[in-house]
Amino acid sequence: MNINKSNVTGVLLMTYGSATTSKNVDEFLHDVYPDGPDPELVNEFKRRFDVVQGSPLVAITTKQGKELQKYLNKEQPDKNYIIRVGMLHSAPYIKDAVADLKTGGSDKIIGIILSPQFSDFIMSGYRQKLFEATKQLGIKDSNVTVVGPWPDEPNFIEFISNSLHKKYVSLKKKYGNNVAIIFTTHSLPQRVVAKDPSYLNQLDKTMKAVIKKAKLSNGSWSYAFQSAGHTPEPWLKPDLVDILAELKLRKVPAVLIVPLQFLSDHLEILYDLDIAAAEQCAEFDIVYNRIELPNTNPLFIKTLAHLVSIHSDH
Repeated sequence: MNINKSNVTGVLLMTYGSATTSKNVDEFLHDVYPDGPDPELVNEFKRRFDVVQGSPLVAITTKQGKELQKYLNKEQPDKNYIIRVGMLHSAPYIKDAVADLKTGGSDKIIGIILSPQFSDFIMSGYRQKLFEATKQLGIKDSNVTVVGPWPDEPNFIEFISNSLHKKYVSLKKKYGNNVAIIFTTHSLPQRVVAKDPSYLNQLDKTMKAVIKKAKLSNGSWSYAFQSAGHTPEPWLKPDLVDILAELKLRKVPAVLIVPLQFLSDHLEILYDLDIAAAEQCAEFDIVYNRIELPNTNPLFIKTLAHLVSIHSDH
């Protein structure tokens, strides 16, 4: 498709970034920790990347951008959009993606952080990198929009609810009504949330919307935080480890993990859940299951398109 370089809106999908294999873990962690990561942390991450045979985060995010481009071209042929993806801590970096958008003719940019729930305090790095890049390229601040949290976007809620319902019905047929659902989200240091509790409020909004849409009964579900960082300070509780231990005492036969924040397969899903949590479940005689993540599912692409549409005229 030939893009008329006039009135072009650039859309930037932003996420944390990742090493792809153990070979570039050093480079990635040095970007995350400019003063230098703990060598033990580097070795542990290398081990995890080897166990899961690499992270597909960058590849999946790139494909999400391509699918969004196709969807917008089809559904809004009268408008000019170009889509790029930018990572906070790995290539393709946010600044390079913004440069591509500028080269493509865009002087207006919509930035979407690929996390349904966040606060400006927690995600300030994305905004900072985006505006640094646009300023260097002469794009006015007034032409740059960073989409706010979208914890209850209808298409996103529908995807999670549908995925949950389908898997849950199947498990109940096999294991009975005692199957446990655990909603999981990324843990944070307690000091961070104390400064801005909006993250927790948004998580609650997402969870309640999914529970209502999926028509879950009380007592069938719980929530937990996963993937706490490698620091000694207190992190959010309850941790998934603690919830699984409680399910063991209740002799729950099977569990269904429902991530509410992660939008593609990556290390914190493929290792923290599918390896570490699955191993703990096996020790407790609990059958491990989780729902599929959005990745490039059409409902998720529709989610992103909706976010673009409601901000394209701002």
